[in-house]
Amino acid sequence: MRWVLLILGTILAAAILLAGSPLTAHAAEAPDTPGGDQEKTSFYFAGVIKFGNEPVPGVNMSIEGNGFDATTVTDAEGRWRLYVPEKETYTLTVDEETLPEGVIVDAAQLPEGTQPIDGTTASFEVSFGLTGSKVMNLFLGEGERITTSFVDQFTERIVNGLNFGLLLALAAVGVSLIFGTTGLTNFAHAEMLTFGAVIALALGTGALSLPMWLVLPLVAVAGAALGWGLDAGLWQPLRRKGLGLVQLMIVSIGLSLAVRYLFNMIIGGGTYQLPGAGSPKLPILGPIRLSVIDMASMGVSVVLLVAVAFWLLRTRIGKATRAISDNPGLAAASGINVDRVIRIVWMLSASLAGIAGVLWAYFRPGVKWDMGMHVLLLIFAAVTLGGLGTAFGALIGAIIVGIMVEVSTLWLPPDLKYVGALGILIVILLVRPQGILGRKERLG
Repeated sequence: MRWVLLILGTILAAAILLAGSPLTAHAAEAPDTPGGDQEKTSFYFAGVIKFGNEPVPGVNMSIEGNGFDATTVTDAEGRWRLYVPEKETYTLTVDEETLPEGVIVDAAQLPEGTQPIDGTTASFEVSFGLTGSKVMNLFLGEGERITTSFVDQFTERIVNGLNFGLLLALAAVGVSLIFGTTGLTNFAHAEMLTFGAVIALALGTGALSLPMWLVLPLVAVAGAALGWGLDAGLWQPLRRKGLGLVQLMIVSIGLSLAVRYLFNMIIGGGTYQLPGAGSPKLPILGPIRLSVIDMASMGVSVVLLVAVAFWLLRTRIGKATRAISDNPGLAAASGINVDRVIRIVWMLSASLAGIAGVLWAYFRPGVKWDMGMHVLLLIFAAVTLGGLGTAFGALIGAIIVGIMVEVSTLWLPPDLKYVGALGILIVILLVRPQGILGRKERLG
């Protein structure tokens, strides 16, 4: 009896594994109606796949992005439809393994404004227009499928990770400066990023449409004003009331929620593109391809980070900031106006966060009411990895996190790319609990 149960169990397990294996994916059948194999929503992408004016059935199509993914199969008339939950930008992929031998998606016949993602012939970024549906008719042609070697992909992701890490460092340095001088873990820093992007959206589009080289300094000024207002109207009075760090942290969480939904009321739930977003990438060196926006983003980040380093190391206010971070009581006893320095730190941090928000809006791409929250955990990870309260540690931590996020997509699905960076964070902290540039502290 036991052997019978064992055999039945083995057969059942094999059936379950076979049902979930990739082999069955190729055996998937087309639904009776396009999109009939998915949950219907108000938004969908649809189209027809043809080769030589003949429909191509049995082609696997997939879509992913914004934490969602779905697949379908073209029917006998080559028709397909993929429903999505939100009106956002997604990545649409035609499974090349299911195309007829020797043919690819013909890039010359793609819909206007559609370009294959670098290193592919059949993956595209797709977004909606004014309506809730988008038609993407795809035509096949004879050709050679483009494949990118592992080394080229690795090199390309290192450069993208460096770009991401630099913009992350702008925000992480601000968080580190605030933590170093006040001890506050500011959860509302995410909204300071969103604030910068929203200001850029207001100034760079619509009636004003100012050039971005002028918008960035204005965003920095607006960020500094926001930092001044937050410290003068909220944080300094709370400090004088003698609130503990836990209470202050909870206040920052409440402030974050309130401001985030205020942004939702102002700009709505959509995603809005800044001028120049999605510009084509240009060949730079070997497999490295960067757009003008990417190069400008990296240049702005490097200039600002060097300026912050100079400010910390060479100016009196910068030295006073470091002194307060080391020992606030001793700094106050030596004649340093601690409140004045903290006010300047808030202005600087908010200004850097505003610029980082603009660069993040280009990297995502798009301005959205909760965009800051999407990187807040990575900012905290960068600050923790580099060493709490050390600005230079935050810079190193941000670059490591940025590179790990991008490189991890070589092995992990894009939706899990943040897991690799956070895994590295845990591993490094197990070896060096104080972070890369942090100091050991004894509790109790």
